[in-house]
Amino acid sequence: MAVASARANIALVKYWGKRSAALNLPAAGSLSLTLAALETRTTVQLTDGPQDRLLLDGEPANAKATGRVSRFLDLVRKRADRHERAEVVSENGFPTAAGLASSASAFAALARAATAAYGVEANPRELSILARQGSGSAARSIFGGYARMHAGARDDGSDAFAEALEGARIELAAAIAVADAGEKAIGSTEGMDRTRDTSPYHAAWLDLVDRDLAAAELALRKADFEELAEVVEGSCLAMHANALAARPGILYFGPSTLWALERVRALRAEGTPVMFTIDAGPHVVAFTPPEHLDLVERALAEGPVARVITSQAGDGARLESE
Repeated sequence: MAVASARANIALVKYWGKRSAALNLPAAGSLSLTLAALETRTTVQLTDGPQDRLLLDGEPANAKATGRVSRFLDLVRKRADRHERAEVVSENGFPTAAGLASSASAFAALARAATAAYGVEANPRELSILARQGSGSAARSIFGGYARMHAGARDDGSDAFAEALEGARIELAAAIAVADAGEKAIGSTEGMDRTRDTSPYHAAWLDLVDRDLAAAELALRKADFEELAEVVEGSCLAMHANALAARPGILYFGPSTLWALERVRALRAEGTPVMFTIDAGPHVVAFTPPEHLDLVERALAEGPVARVITSQAGDGARLESE
């Protein structure tokens, strides 16, 4: 048996679209920050049963989720040259499948636990490549702090991996305005596919990502918060504009999303260093230096949100026991 934990990451420079669905290869790179509060803990126990089993947050998972995990375990079994099935127990400390990157922490933790359970040696880059095949953003959750995802160009995906970003001189924490919403109606994979196939803005979006990545990395190294905020918010809104232009349009925002977005803008206009981003869901993530986190949390809690989750930057995926 092996137990591992991993934390979700939130992209500052977004990726939205895949160049290969089979291998989960992103069409563009991305840049993220791993958050300590968004943790998944996963146990993998090998069994002599006829099929894999998945318990998610204490309940048997549906066939779709179990099949996704089983296909991922097949990748590990193939590398290990072993055939035992497994019972996987996964517990999230935050909302699942709601637009807070729970698949990133889930598959990063699963990659770490499954390789240990099946006796597979894997370095961080190999774990990142493996985790990516479960969820594109999971490649970044192998690492703590800022992580840079490389889209790669090879058909086999061997150059599509994340790595820790060195030299950043801006420390960020996050206040997440959680909307009163359950599981999102359109999953990220479905949304990306529809956007790629029907949005007239998609090619322009892909061209923008590389420029935003270069600008964001430069701002982090120069400790230029204002420049970073411009890139991060621009990348977020461009991603959602791309999805909105799909046919039919994909709208992840809710009423509280727009309220929180405007609240962040007002805080920055008043002198608080804070910026927003929004993943494929209705929740607004406000990034700010740690010393301003309490103020930002209080400001967001005043509005029509279900709750506010605060978090410092988090560590990468780690093995807890085996």
